[in-house]
Amino acid sequence: MFGHKAKGNYAYAVARVKAKKAYLIGNDTYQKMLLMSLPEISRYISECGYMKEITELTSKFDGVDLIEHATYMNMARVLRSILNSTNGELHDTLAKYLEKWDIWNLKVILRGKSFGLDADGIREDLIPAGNLDSTFLNKLVSLETGEEVLDHCKNIGKVIPVEVIETYNKENNLAIIEDFLDKYRYEQLLSSINPLSKPTQLYQDFIRREIDITNIETILKLKMEGVYGNNIMKYIIPGGKDISKKLVVRLANAETLSATVDDLAQLSFYEDIKEALDTNTKSLKDVMIGMKKYKMKKTQSFSYLHPLSIIPIIDYMIRKENEVNNIRIIARGIESGLDKDIIGGLLVI
Repeated sequence: MFGHKAKGNYAYAVARVKAKKAYLIGNDTYQKMLLMSLPEISRYISECGYMKEITELTSKFDGVDLIEHATYMNMARVLRSILNSTNGELHDTLAKYLEKWDIWNLKVILRGKSFGLDADGIREDLIPAGNLDSTFLNKLVSLETGEEVLDHCKNIGKVIPVEVIETYNKENNLAIIEDFLDKYRYEQLLSSINPLSKPTQLYQDFIRREIDITNIETILKLKMEGVYGNNIMKYIIPGGKDISKKLVVRLANAETLSATVDDLAQLSFYEDIKEALDTNTKSLKDVMIGMKKYKMKKTQSFSYLHPLSIIPIIDYMIRKENEVNNIRIIARGIESGLDKDIIGGLLVI
């Protein structure tokens, strides 16, 4: 499947992302950015590939808002340009992966409608990096209610089951819709992967481990909020690689983060979160950062093993998203007056 040139322009697409990867901001540069003011960061990132977006938005935003909107806009354009440069099977597979941003945008729109935000306020947080272009997203934004948005989703094949909508209306809880969309996205993504070759097997395993990481994040976040047991189980996404239902139940029922350590030690990414779990504070933030580092480490190692596959493209996309997140963390931290060491500890590098 992957690596078969007749089924997609793998060599061209991988060469493109390899060239783009060389321009990603390096770890040492983040340390320099921690010493900059917000205007200095804006100028600096404009020299690192964000100039078009900084220039376009400078009359509308300033400070941290300029940095955030410019980085999001740039990422959306870069990811869509990669997708648009592919063809055949590669294009279809990559489009399915990028549906994560379609789900992101649907959530943003639904939340905006729920909180009564105006169209401009909602539109500013959209990231049109998936299959839904700005024209379609603007149509959704223009609709009056969340119910109309959900109904319009039928036009793109995203049909929310009646029982899900009824439960959402009854409980007035948007998390019900968001939970369905997350599960729907991974179900569709896994069903689109045909693991007939080593690269596709690795890609499938990567997605399944991403589900594991998402589930662990959900369990730990809810646990910190005092939610346990069956109230956690209903949010678990099926299809993970290493986490059995039995293990999920034990993790969900554990009353503290400390009580999960022995069970978490069974997971493939345990070594990447072990240090955070061994500390007295057992910081959830550090656990999350460890899992993100694990994800990037795996895609990088897989991309070396299978250079003419979708994996190097996914690896670049994850690193591009991480770059944007790091820039935004630095900008928000500086604006908030956080200590440089604290900001640095939040970065995934």
